[in-house]
Formats: sequence, C-alpha cells, structure tokens
Amino acid sequence: MNPELISLLERQGGVATSAQMLAHMPRRAFEAAVRNGEFDRLWQGIYGTGQATEDVRLRGLDLATGASVPVCLGTAAARYGFDTENTADLHVLNPPRGQLRSTDGLVVHRRDGAPLAYAAGRLATAAHWTAVEVARALRRPRALATLDAALRSGACNRTDMWRSAQAQAGRRGIVAVRDLLPLADGRAESPMESEARLVMIDGGLPVPQLQYEIIDGNGELRRFDFGWPQMRVAAEYEGVDWHSGPEEMRRDRRRLAAVQDVGWTVVPILFADARYRQVELVGRIDRQLRRAQAA
Repeated sequence: MNPELISLLERQGGVATSAQMLAHMPRRAFEAAVRNGEFDRLWQGIYGTGQATEDVRLRGLDLATGASVPVCLGTAAARYGFDTENTADLHVLNPPRGQLRSTDGLVVHRRDGAPLAYAAGRLATAAHWTAVEVARALRRPRALATLDAALRSGACNRTDMWRSAQAQAGRRGIVAVRDLLPLADGRAESPMESEARLVMIDGGLPVPQLQYEIIDGNGELRRFDFGWPQMRVAAEYEGVDWHSGPEEMRRDRRRLAAVQDVGWTVVPILFADARYRQVELVGRIDRQLRRAQAA
C-alpha cells in the first residue's frame, strides 16, 4: 500500500473517502482491494481497513459529515453499559448542518435540546436521558429491565432519570416509564430477573428482596434472586444452563437440599414462566408464601 495512503489512514483512524484513496492508487487497484476485502465499504463513499467495528463505522460518519457524530438510544446505552436489547444498528444524532440519512445499519435522529455527555470517548445523549428514551419505546417488562440496568451501571441515578422523564413529558410511552421508575432497582442482575419481578408485582405478590443472602445447611453463602425472608421463601431465575448435564443436576440437587436443611423453600423460574405463564408463576409463589405463613 502507498506509504502516503498508510499515513493518511493512520491519521484518520483507519477510514478514508474513496476520493482520498484514489488520489494515492489507481482505480483498478482500489476496486481490486475492495473485492479482496482489503478495504471495507462502511458508508457511501467511505472505506475502512481492518475490522469494521462500531468505533470505525462512527469515525467513517465523522469523516463523511466533517463533524463528530453523537450517538443516542441503544448505541448510547451500550456505551454507558446498560443496553439490554443487544442493539445492532447505529443510532446517531444528525450533527449541526449535517446531511446524514438513515440507511441499512444506520438510524439517524433529531433530538433538539437533548443533553449530551461523553460515553466511552464519544458524545452521546446523557445517560439518564438515554435510559428514559430507550425505555419509552419498549414493552413494560423490557422498559423496567432498561431502568434497572441503568441504575446498576452506575451511569445515572433515579433522580436524574425522573428529571429526564419530566423533560420528555408528552412523548409516546413516557407515562409507563414514570410509573415504572419507582420500581426500578439496580440490584437486578439480568433483564429476565427484571421481567420476573414485574410479573410478581403486577400479580399482587409482596415485593421481594433482591439478591437476598443466607447461610445454607452446608455452611455456604447462598444468594437468591428474590427472597421473602419472613416466610423463608425464595425464587431463582434459571437460565439456559440450568441442569445442562448430569453433574450440574447433582450439584443443583445438593444445593437445594442444603437450602431445605435450614427451612427455606426455593421456587425455580424459567424463561417461559416469566414471559408466557405469568398467572401460573404468581400462583406457584403465592401458594408457597401462604403455606409458609400458615406453618
């Protein structure tokens, strides 16, 4: 590769316009390099070298617009550490006088007046604003998961999120977010734990304590996703690896026996329980709580 082109790419963070590249190499060589994967087309007229990571794609947008392009919504949430939806598309704000347009893999927004802050080295809508804006577009269980994750990340607090909810008054989904904010809890360790907790609350169960710890019959520290200590009842969300093999099954049975030895009952929760069998899940927990209360 032409030394001057190498120097240019280094200065520009691994991205260049097609015009810049063609100034240093014949068109036929450039087209061959694109076909061979030496250069990746990031956006119209913008190419990069190496892996097209999110940061490289963003630098390509910076080059295309002549300005640093801020990120928002799920892209910003991921940079703050609380994206629960595995956002694939880039969500960005059109910079002042920018001419960006949405295309495959890119969604361009306007958010006049949205507060900005730096997240992982790039301007983004502020964490508290981002959390509320993402939650507004989601179903209630996933919205609570986002609010929980935002608190858990440490990037924002409930007061700031409430202020952002007030600032976004009148926008679609904001009433549901305001109703969920008092329930948000940074101790939730996964989105499905958040979903399961909302099922319990909506079902009228007593609000559980999260990440409740006990010493089991083996003298080992155990931590439950949900606990009702007065009734010695707990519930655990079981992920896809639950009982994934004979040894894991034996281990789980030993752990269950050790919990039962100190008088605790554990209700397992599966994905389908939280997502599709909410009534049955609430009933199962409620029966255990009533039985413990009557004992």
